[in-house]
Amino acid sequence: MRSESRRGGRRLSLIFGIALLLMITTGVGAAERTRPVLIGALNDSWGPTPAAVGLRDGLVELGYRENEHFVIGIRFTQGDTAALPTAAKELVQQGIDILFATGPSAASAAQMATNRIPIVFAEVGDPLRLGLVQSFARPGGNITGVTNLDLELGPKRLEIFREIIPGLKRVLFAYNSTESFSIAEAKAYREAARRLGIILIEKPVRTQQEAQTTFGQVRKGEVHGILEPRSLSLNIPGFALETASQRVIPTMFHTAFWVERGGLASYGPNFYESGRQAARLVDKILKGASPAATPVEVNTKIEFAINVKVARALGLAIPPEVLYRADRVFR
Repeated sequence: MRSESRRGGRRLSLIFGIALLLMITTGVGAAERTRPVLIGALNDSWGPTPAAVGLRDGLVELGYRENEHFVIGIRFTQGDTAALPTAAKELVQQGIDILFATGPSAASAAQMATNRIPIVFAEVGDPLRLGLVQSFARPGGNITGVTNLDLELGPKRLEIFREIIPGLKRVLFAYNSTESFSIAEAKAYREAARRLGIILIEKPVRTQQEAQTTFGQVRKGEVHGILEPRSLSLNIPGFALETASQRVIPTMFHTAFWVERGGLASYGPNFYESGRQAARLVDKILKGASPAATPVEVNTKIEFAINVKVARALGLAIPPEVLYRADRVFR
């Protein structure tokens, strides 16, 4: 994540309490606008996401002033996707004007919580398959957002992983077997691995305890690398990062957020940019556009990141041609 994103994340955390207080104590309709627009941001992370920071920054770039024109309140469930529906309902009950959902599970929970309040999503890889929208051009209902090419990028991510790791053959992929998107992700990796001559060691799990046990049983030499799923549920990315550090195993993530924190590499959408794009959709809705007729946008900004310090600790010499292609290099 960018340095400005980290600062923004801390600031969003600081306004969390005041945002919720405003939501509870003011119930003015959007048309009257005698107080800030109340945006409820929902995610299954551990705090403000890069997309939420991007949303805030994007609105400011469009001329909105934070705390005067809009306030963002964050609800996060710390990897517990089962808690998202309740969190979404609570935001709706607190009188928000717009519900901003980060990730497929949060977007689905938001859709179940309200058919009245406009919903804008980000970091969702396949909104059509998830049933969030009827089409990209005319989403229908009260929802629109920014989609990412998560599933489409999976095969390329695995291919880059093989370029970085000479002799990559056995790759661990643990995922939440109760999430439809994670199941689709596993299928995409399975097909890509078969084509690349890689053995994908699939570990479907249903609880956080199962996920922790799965990674606790990993031994160096049994796998040559770890692929992290897109979903934050069950803290699988956290366990993957911890195991990789303890067992000295290379990891491939979908976002640079984890590379900055000790992962080897990542290839995927820039989620901060997804939030900035989502700000344009929020702006349109605030100016009277219907979410049903506001086209879904695609975030085409893809990042390839490498942590050179981690590579050295793993005893890897990143090929110069691979390092040259990296958009971000952490040293």
